[in-house]
Amino acid sequence: MTDASGKSGPTLSRRRFFQGLTLIPVAAALPGCGPTPTTAEPTQAGPAPDYTPQYFSAAEWTCVTAICDRLIPSDETGPGAVESGVPEFLDRHMQTPYAAGAIWYMQGPFLEAPSEFGYQGKLALREIIKIGLGAFDAHCRKAFDGKTFAELDHAQQETLLKAAEGGKLELEGISSKLFFSNLLGEVKNGYFADPKYGANRNMGAWKMIGYPGMRADYLDWIGVRDKAYPLGPVDLAGRRG
Repeated sequence: MTDASGKSGPTLSRRRFFQGLTLIPVAAALPGCGPTPTTAEPTQAGPAPDYTPQYFSAAEWTCVTAICDRLIPSDETGPGAVESGVPEFLDRHMQTPYAAGAIWYMQGPFLEAPSEFGYQGKLALREIIKIGLGAFDAHCRKAFDGKTFAELDHAQQETLLKAAEGGKLELEGISSKLFFSNLLGEVKNGYFADPKYGANRNMGAWKMIGYPGMRADYLDWIGVRDKAYPLGPVDLAGRRG
């Protein structure tokens, strides 16, 4: 995404992504990640060909895949969100009781509240994502002569995402900041989740950050800061990366 100095590309996107990792538990295990060189505009990545979305419509699936590709693009530092399977994770997660709001307190009053009080709206997570995707594409079609988000070039996509992140994008029926923050949180969760949930294929994200996964004992390495952990990660199923 573009910053105030006019610089753009995967370098800043990935750096800003890692800076926000305190939102998920795995962040406690992350080492520092340095900047990466800006790469040429890549071809549009695609999700696993053998997965058919069950929650997202075809248009929503195309849009969410394109957004994932911009939030965590593939580069020499590590795999991108799409090749890691994050869209599949999102589609699966939207079908869970959590995403449906079945285990949330969803009674009124619904109001705008300071962030320390948490979300106080009436929409469950999956509704925030679905309504947001539709409104996002509708905004793009109106502003770009009928083009959807996925049909825009990367610079245009990143400009739109940055505007949504700051709540500066006017969307029909939903706050762009609410939509962006929830979707970004889900993308982060999927990217670093155990592979059993549909993403982090081949434990690529864990390998990138040196996370040992489900290994039973690595206490001797907790205090080591000048050497990389020598063993590959292990997932919940016992597979070794």
